[in-house]
Amino acid sequence: MTVDRNSVLFDNIASTASSSGSANLDEDGGTPPPNPGSRIASSVLSPAVQLLLRSQVQQVDELKVKIEGSDRQIFSGTIPKVTAAARGAVYKGLHLTEVAIEGCGIRINLGQALKGKPLRLLESVPVAGVLRLSQADLNASLKAPLLADALSEFLLPMLPLADSEKSLKLQNSQIKIEQGKLTLSASILRAGGTQIPLVLRTGLRISSGRELMFQAPEIEIDRELKSSDFNDFQIDFGPEVEIEELILSLGEIVCRGSIRVLP
Repeated sequence: MTVDRNSVLFDNIASTASSSGSANLDEDGGTPPPNPGSRIASSVLSPAVQLLLRSQVQQVDELKVKIEGSDRQIFSGTIPKVTAAARGAVYKGLHLTEVAIEGCGIRINLGQALKGKPLRLLESVPVAGVLRLSQADLNASLKAPLLADALSEFLLPMLPLADSEKSLKLQNSQIKIEQGKLTLSASILRAGGTQIPLVLRTGLRISSGRELMFQAPEIEIDRELKSSDFNDFQIDFGPEVEIEELILSLGEIVCRGSIRVLP
């Protein structure tokens, strides 16, 4: 399957994607009906999961949850498929323009949960997903301490700076997304209050299923082009992640892949 503006993962949950690139989450904003044979999914699980997801985010404009399976399967602790789609979600300051996920063959301790014990996974679950990030949402996310601090810790040690400056943080970070390329503009605030302008231009491509690589990066510090350690630098997301497609187009990033959720 190809990541595009009509991603089938969005379609599975929310009908056909609109021509503007947004996943169509239906007009009424309600939860799509699950398998007609599953009363527990429609009356208990789908609303409970939707409520749980809403409680975990600071904001969400639209949210869909669909749980598929018969009552017999669900009471035995097996959920054949769960799909969810959200638009305009904000989680710990991270702005997610659109996200759609699908998990299959989920085994849970429902019997124990009905007796008052915490609900938990019994086995790891592969979850496939599509994520779309607009440039505006990505830049809004850069203001969150979670991403701002991670960006500083990631970039500054590799820049051609004095050792005393490598512990400083980036300020006023902004990212521009173009066809196949990212441009990061920021400044490094020195102890005396002066600022060093910084510009990083780089392509980004999949190196392996779990790694992304900077492609032909350029570093400009204080308006001078500098050599750096970014050539062929890889970002490793770990063995539970599989990145299948990554598209950088004007003003947005679309990524398709999967992650294994551990019990």
